[in-house]
Amino acid sequence: MPVERPRVRTRGDKEVRLGSYEMFHRGEPLTETVWEKLMLGLSTRKYGQAVRQFTEAYGLEKSAVSERFIEASRAKLKEMMERRLDNTRLCALLIDATPFEGQQMVAALGINEDGRKTILGLRQGATENATVVGELLGDLVERGLDFTVPRLYVLDGGKALAAAVKKHAGESAAIQRCQVHKRRNVLDHLTDEHKPAVAKKLNAAYGLEDYGAAKQALNTLQRELMDLNPSAARSLGEGMEETLTVHRLRLPMQLRKTMASTNVIESAFSIVERVCKNVKRWHGGDQRERWVGSGLLVAEKQFRRIQGYKQIPSLIKELEALTPAKPEVVKRRKVS
Repeated sequence: MPVERPRVRTRGDKEVRLGSYEMFHRGEPLTETVWEKLMLGLSTRKYGQAVRQFTEAYGLEKSAVSERFIEASRAKLKEMMERRLDNTRLCALLIDATPFEGQQMVAALGINEDGRKTILGLRQGATENATVVGELLGDLVERGLDFTVPRLYVLDGGKALAAAVKKHAGESAAIQRCQVHKRRNVLDHLTDEHKPAVAKKLNAAYGLEDYGAAKQALNTLQRELMDLNPSAARSLGEGMEETLTVHRLRLPMQLRKTMASTNVIESAFSIVERVCKNVKRWHGGDQRERWVGSGLLVAEKQFRRIQGYKQIPSLIKELEALTPAKPEVVKRRKVS
């Protein structure tokens, strides 16, 4: 609704800000609306123009819209980062990082035992190192996530991520290194001439259902790569066993495809890129966290259950079988 704003000036012709109007002006519904529209791709520059097609309005210029978005995105990021996880039962926890405007954004995503996906946390760092990931996992602990519960940890392949997970979940934690990242890393060492043939053999090896057969196929390929490109062979050998965790757990094929990579997070990151495409200038502070966090929340609203969610009980059963039994405490009666 258009509102006439009285202007009050001092004798020195300086405008006085009216507290009552400021309170009226900072309405929560409009702040929420600004966040929603910007998430749909409307830029701050065009927001006021779009709204005025329907009615004349105050406080919808670029600067005012930016202020409202900062307010809304900061509140939503805080809410997401403070969600309690005490009653969250996760069968898998996925961690992946993506370079974003000169910084590494590390995200954690949980897959519940019913197959639903939830954004758990976000951290920003100059690199994807153990400190950044450790802080992210430590925050999950403080919010109530129990790392003694057996679950599958799907990581993008970085050593720092595996080290941080083992620090919190123990050396026996079931870690699945992303097979997509492994393919990418191996192929990056090869020329365009050799990439198709090696990619075909990698896909065939990871597509095998039996763990022993898949490992044998990868070992054979590694020996072939030693003659073709030793760097590619070493890349394949590094952490090879952890790329086959879903095979060792004998997961059904449909569920295995979901748990064998961090594609679930990468698809969420693709939505973040779409959401952030209208940002022309990046600054310091929490701007990256606010925008990436907002994009992840948009992605979360679009999440569906994972493929093969009905097969999750078989994953839980295998994980429990791998978990070392806790030693029983035997109470002995003292004999005098």
